[in-house]
Parts: sequence; structure tokens; C-alpha cells
Amino acid sequence: MLKQNNNRRQGSQYDKIIRENLEVTLPMIVHDVLNLDVLVSEELPDDVQHTKERKPDSLKKITDTDGNTYVLQVEFQLEDEKEMVYRMAEYNIMLMRKYRLPIKQYVIFLKEKKPGMPTFLDTPNHKYNYNLILITEIDYKLFTKSSNIEVKMLGILANFGKQNNQEVINYILKELKPLIKGDFATSRYFNQLRILSQLRTGIKLEFENTMQSISTFFKEEDDFFCCKVERETKEKMSHAFVKNLIVKLGFTDKQAADFVEVDVDFVKKVRAEMGNK
Repeated sequence: MLKQNNNRRQGSQYDKIIRENLEVTLPMIVHDVLNLDVLVSEELPDDVQHTKERKPDSLKKITDTDGNTYVLQVEFQLEDEKEMVYRMAEYNIMLMRKYRLPIKQYVIFLKEKKPGMPTFLDTPNHKYNYNLILITEIDYKLFTKSSNIEVKMLGILANFGKQNNQEVINYILKELKPLIKGDFATSRYFNQLRILSQLRTGIKLEFENTMQSISTFFKEEDDFFCCKVERETKEKMSHAFVKNLIVKLGFTDKQAADFVEVDVDFVKKVRAEMGNK
């Protein structure tokens, strides 16, 4: 029961993040992930849930650039739910009955393990299917090229390809930091990214090590600018942070230089000093 409650609480955290950021992330997802060319998008009421336990994540009336009008439903799914096909079929019938329009339905699966849940029904009296999209099959760069923080963060859930996990984590964090005003280490985006990363068990340790290291550094860095302390103090902080990246995370000179935004020569100097001790 305790494990079940923990899973429910974690699921609620992820769901809250997705819903909070949906207004910003959905247009990109519709255009770049679902490959739909939208001309007009109209919010639809989600009162179709009157016979269901939960509301649709997103429900839109769409007119595309070819003049086609349809209802678009997008769901974000965390669990490999074998009943999902029935739930989506129920939505399909209710939406069709209410709006008398074609229905397009997409389920975006957020975890890294490929789900086994069926996507279609084929019975003598009923044939139905919905579109299942695995976020781990989408190139993370599709998200990080966006100018929006909320969209960039989704890159942590996507496909890193042949790149080293640590390199991609560093790149995403480096992309986010300039866009976040105030204290990066205590921002809601920092916390949201940490929560989302827990969906990727394969990167969990690397991500937590990096976040733990940079949280202190970025806070000190922000305090530096606020308090206008001497330049030497910032250099000392950078020195300590670079050393931490080399010792604890095994960064190369270039990786550390790019992440801390210092010259490679500075990193080489730190590494040489470490070797002399």
C-alpha cells in the first residue's frame, strides 16, 4: 500500500508539471512531434469526463492548413496501462457524438521503458486505434532548439542518441540557465527538471550528481553578482567547481570549460594543479 501511495504521489507530481506547462509546450508538440499543420486552434470544454475518473489532458478543435476540421485529443501517459485502449475508445465515441467531427487521438508515453499496452481494438463489431508516441524515440534536440524553458526541459525525457548521457545533461542545463531569472538552484524549473529526470532511471545517478554540484555553484554565482564581490572570489568559485566536475563527474577539459563558461586553459591549469598535489 505504501508503494502504491508513493507511486500515486509521484504520478501526481509529473501530471502537475505537464499540466502547468501545457500551454507553452503543446503548440510545439502538435507541430513538431505530431506533425500537424494547424491554422486555427480552439479550446474545447473537457466536460466529456462525466463518466470517467479523469479529464482529458488536452482537447482542441483544430482547423488545419488544408481546411480540415477535427477534434484533437492529446494525453500524456506515465504507466503501461492495459486498459488505455478502452479509455481512449470511450473518449473517441463521446467526442464524436458531441462534436460530430473526425477525432484524432495521441498518447505520448513519458517513461523510457517501451510500453506493452495495446493501441487498437479489432472485434467483429468494433475496430478502433489511437496513435502512441514514445518520447524516448524523439531526438532531444527537437526540444532544446526551442526558445521556451518548458519545451527545452522535455529534452531530458527524449532520445540522447549516441551521445554520452552526461554531455546531454550538461547541454540541457547550459541551455536553461540563461533563460531562468533569479536563483537557478531554487527556481521552479530547476525542481521540475529534477522531477522529470526521475522518469529516466538510466540517467538518474548522473543527473543527481550534476544537479547537486551545480546547485551550490549557481547559488553562489548569483549571490556574487548581487553582492558585487571581488572578481578573484568568482575565479576561486570557478576553480572549485571545475575541480568538482573533474574529480566527481570525470569531465574532460572541454566539457568542464563549456559548462562553467571559462577558457579551456583555465581548466587545464586546475587539472595541472591537482596533479602536482
